[in-house]
Amino acid sequence: MTYNYKRIWQIAYPILTGMVIQQLIGLTDTAFLGRVGTVELGASAIAGVFYVMIFMLGQGFSIGAQILIAQHNGEKRFRRIGQIFYQGLFFLFLFALFFILGIHFYAKDILKNLIESPLVLQSALEYLYPRSYGLFFSFAIVMFRAFYVGTIHTKVLSLNAYVMLVMNIVFDYLLIFGKFGFPELGVAGAALASVLAEAASTLFFIIYTFIKTPYKKFGLDMVYFRSFNTLSRVLRISIWTMLQNVVSFATWLFFMLAVEHLGENELAISNILRSISALPFMIINALLGTANAITGNLYGADRESEIKSTALKMVVLGYLGGLIATALLLISPFWIMRIYTDDINLIHLAVPAYYSSMTTYFSLVPGFVFLGIIFGVGKTKAAMYLELLALAAYTFAVWFIVVYLKADIAICWLCEHSYNAALSFLTYIYIKKKNWFNT
Repeated sequence: MTYNYKRIWQIAYPILTGMVIQQLIGLTDTAFLGRVGTVELGASAIAGVFYVMIFMLGQGFSIGAQILIAQHNGEKRFRRIGQIFYQGLFFLFLFALFFILGIHFYAKDILKNLIESPLVLQSALEYLYPRSYGLFFSFAIVMFRAFYVGTIHTKVLSLNAYVMLVMNIVFDYLLIFGKFGFPELGVAGAALASVLAEAASTLFFIIYTFIKTPYKKFGLDMVYFRSFNTLSRVLRISIWTMLQNVVSFATWLFFMLAVEHLGENELAISNILRSISALPFMIINALLGTANAITGNLYGADRESEIKSTALKMVVLGYLGGLIATALLLISPFWIMRIYTDDINLIHLAVPAYYSSMTTYFSLVPGFVFLGIIFGVGKTKAAMYLELLALAAYTFAVWFIVVYLKADIAICWLCEHSYNAALSFLTYIYIKKKNWFNT
């Protein structure tokens, strides 16, 4: 298979569609909670980042599984894919149970030392406790995604995302505001709606896989829960992506907590901007996943010479897509932010930071694509070290600008460039080395 621009886009487009719809799920949560109150909006942001930081451990594990799935797919050793899938599913279920218990026993003690406002703390816990049960379903979802991306069958991802979006909107409306006889749960209703949407998504994947996918070809007709050799192979790769993901989101949580000390308005603004600015970033995230999958397949098929040229094509696609998405978002910032909140004063305060957030995409494009190809050949330890250096630059920038200078929120959002530029530079230097994939 030749990976020209058209073929790359055909693989990336369903991943991107799924991410867009996933973002719309977050948008609906934010939009509904923006009508409940500023405290609830800000609290859901902090609790959401806390939850996602745990989720990213599971996703980090699934990246390791996806790398092996892609390589076995390239090697045409299809039956081994089922072993990786089931062993990963079993491991992540135990992982979910561990963190659910941890959240219910220790989350309050952790967050009360991090959150200054008692009202924000209370709302954050109201969101986090029911939200934690979604880990069972979200971890199952990431393993299905690893399977479909690794085998270059990505179309199902967009279909699944539509299911999640519809379910989330319906349950948000019913449970946040207490419509049609349902209890009015407020911020807890948003959390429960997300859990129910993820349950529906998991059920969809199960049904689709056993109706539309040649599951016997990929070894999914035999359940493997005791293949410890397979689990150890996945863990040798994924342990680095797990650590990388949790450290990455820990730094984002550090940013949100630093902003919370600037004030409740600044925290609410950052929650809104986090959701909006993620829209163009989904393009490069989709290309990262695509780079990972294509590189794994090329590496497994002994076609390493094609990796760099394919990566450069993805960088071009990333810039073109980002220009279009950013241009659309810059047409009317006021009306876009009205989707999230009716507070006109808050919107006016957010406009300068809105423009700042729109600049951050373009310094990251090469870094994410190059990181994806480093993942794809299984060099996850090297990828982690490269990102840790970039995150160190970001952490210092957040400490200096947000904590020490207590700068305006528009300036605070420019901290993103420190991470983006560092990652792009470091990953570029790494893949310039001759035979970097064998070192």
